[in-house]
Amino acid sequence: MSPSSLHKHFKKVTAISPLQYQKAIRLQTARRLLLSEGLEAANAGFRVGYESPSQFSREYGRMFGRPPMSDVKHLSNSLSVSVD
Repeated sequence: MSPSSLHKHFKKVTAISPLQYQKAIRLQTARRLLLSEGLEAANAGFRVGYESPSQFSREYGRMFGRPPMSDVKHLSNSLSVSVD
């Protein structure tokens, strides 16, 4: 299958491009690392393949609506409230 054909079929099935899918997986993995391992944002970004902490933070904020550490703090508070 040619790259353009794969791209077309992938987008038809998932409604997003392969690059957008890869970015979403990386950011979700980084979010999990931030929550479960307590990594700093830059380290989580590097672990999932970002070379620039600022690019990672920018894309993270676009996807989740908050900068990485603010999002983690919000999620941690939400989880502790629902557990109590």
